Amino acid sequence: MSTMHRPALTKPVALAAMVVGLAAGSYGVASAASGSGNSSSSSSSSAASTASGAPHGAPPGATASNPWGNQRSDETLLTGDTLAGVKAAALAKVSGGTIVRVETDADGHAAYEAHMLNADGTPVTVYVDKSFNVVSVESR
Repeated sequence: MSTMHRPALTKPVALAAMVVGLAAGSYGVASAASGSGNSSSSSSSSAASTASGAPHGAPPGATASNPWGNQRSDETLLTGDTLAGVKAAALAKVSGGTIVRVETDADGHAAYEAHMLNADGTPVTVYVDKSFNVVSVESR
C-alpha cells in the first residue's frame, strides 16, 4: 500500500495565510466603516460631493440641498415643542427660507441651530437660545 507523504509545513503555512487574510479583511472593513482611508478615497469622495452639487472641499455627506454634510455625533436632532420653537424663530428670521435640519449646537454659539437654505439657495445657519430668541445668523 502506497501513501503519498505531505510536507509537514503545509498546515502551518495554510493557517498563517488564513490569519493574514482575515486580519487584512477586517482592517479593510473597519477602515471603510470609520471613513478613514488613503488619499484616493478622499479624492473620490470630493468628486462625489462635487457631482452631487456640493462645493469642492465640502464636509462628508454634503449635497446641494444639504451643504453642511452629515449630522455631527455630538449634536442631537430636536423634536416636539423645542423643534417647533426653533423652526418658528429661524423661519421668522430668514424670510422665504427652507429648514434642512434643526439640532443642538455643540460649538457654543447658542443652545440650538437651524441649518437652512435661504430663498436664493445660499446656506444659512440660525442660532437660537433656549428661550427661542435668535442669537445670530451665519451665511456661507
